[in-house]
Amino acid sequence: MNSTPATGSATAWEELVTAALLGTARRTPPGCAPGPDAPFALLDAAAEETVRRRAGLRPARAAPRPEPAPEDARPPLPPAAARRLAMLLADRSGASGGGRRGTSPDLMELLPQWLAAANARGYAAPPESLPALLDAARGRTDLRPAALAFAGPRALWLARLNPDWRFALRATPGGGTALPHPEETHRVQELWREGLFAERVALLCALRARDPAAARELLETTWPTERAEDRLMFLDSLRAGLSPRDEPFLERALADRSRNVRATAAELLSALPDSALAARMAARAEACVAVDHTHRVPTIGVEAPHECDAAMERDGVTPKPPAGRGERSWWFGQLVEAAPLGVWPRRLGGRTPREIVALPVADGWQGELHAAWCRAAVRQRDAAWARALLGEPTAPEAGGPGAVSLAERAKLLGTLTAGERAEWVAGFIATHGLSEAFQLLGVCAVPWSPPLGRAVVDALNIARDAGSYPWSFSGVMGLAERCLDPSEASHLDGLLAVPDEPEDASPGAGGYWAEAFQRLVTTLRLRAAMTDELR
Repeated sequence: MNSTPATGSATAWEELVTAALLGTARRTPPGCAPGPDAPFALLDAAAEETVRRRAGLRPARAAPRPEPAPEDARPPLPPAAARRLAMLLADRSGASGGGRRGTSPDLMELLPQWLAAANARGYAAPPESLPALLDAARGRTDLRPAALAFAGPRALWLARLNPDWRFALRATPGGGTALPHPEETHRVQELWREGLFAERVALLCALRARDPAAARELLETTWPTERAEDRLMFLDSLRAGLSPRDEPFLERALADRSRNVRATAAELLSALPDSALAARMAARAEACVAVDHTHRVPTIGVEAPHECDAAMERDGVTPKPPAGRGERSWWFGQLVEAAPLGVWPRRLGGRTPREIVALPVADGWQGELHAAWCRAAVRQRDAAWARALLGEPTAPEAGGPGAVSLAERAKLLGTLTAGERAEWVAGFIATHGLSEAFQLLGVCAVPWSPPLGRAVVDALNIARDAGSYPWSFSGVMGLAERCLDPSEASHLDGLLAVPDEPEDASPGAGGYWAEAFQRLVTTLRLRAAMTDELR
């Protein structure tokens, strides 16, 4: 039974609180004489008033008890894995901000990998770990999907009781509410009309995964009345299962009153190589590019558009360029990016993508043309063009003739198989070292393949022998701790000793490298132990 204090002593208590806040030198407590004994009198009066207030509590109606936490039917963690989880969650500080890290592994950086492994095996989170797990997910948004999947329904039950954990309700589609089955037409329609935005997005995505046409038809029922920002999010969900059957709806979306919605619809249509928009963009792009045979060798000539007309705008071309970009090059890049890559062999003399990329481009247009082809290859998931634009990893220009930046190279690698990505990046590192490899390593599958892992370790060893500080390679070293195959630990023992430093080496660099490699080996062995414990 709950209770509430009687109101008769409220004023006296407030006066005592005011005296305590202001100090007895400025406010004499009620019933007390001013002077050096006033503080003691204040404490006595507060104690007396506390007893009076508690004795005068009046009974109040008891609040309803919360519903019991739901059951989690998944198997419990093995005891050793549960202890490991508690250890990982207790290491909330993570790595130091910079400088010397010592040889201790960064446990919080291993938590995402541990959660992925536990989820893959279908374990339930220990109930006693849920508060710390929710606190960790609250502080790191990258942890939330895996942490909430592992925490299960009990985490949502806890989140409804603690405002600090309400993010779990927002991050979980429907806040834990089960989505209706696609065959439950009435419930689907009801949730679509009356649900919260997150619930509607979750419903649309779930339906799209099972029945793409039904999801699109559901969206069409309310499309004209949706807010622009909601239309954009809903339209983005059509990326999954995109097919020619979506084309009529997307064509109508090209006339949407929102510029962002129009641009997204155009992007989706350009990913359909047989769509009417792709054909229109192909005709425009082809008119801008041709092979010029008047040079000593065949050369690609470019004539960028001189205007952006209304039809181009309707098809998603943004007329106003960003600061520092010329209008014509801006329009040209958008046309080439949206054109199906299959048109270029026909347009450029039957050449293969590799042969096309190898052609010189006149008048300084090569960078713009190749960058647009890079974006088209990524959008259309065209591995043949991605390989051509990447070039050989051992090329002196460090990245191939078509890649204009590390970010573009990383995106192109994303269109290849995991084995191809690892092989290309290993060749790149072996030729060019680690100075530009961090972004490229980020797209490689974990754990790294043995050739890629050896290439990284060899490059780190070369950097150590050169006498530089390991802090220059801290990002790659951190990736190695998380991504090297744990079986590689036994091959690294020779790197743990402090090497003799050459005369031109940075002072103390050898000791720092020994610490860094010791931390790497310790982390790899810890990861191996984590995997064994989860079995």
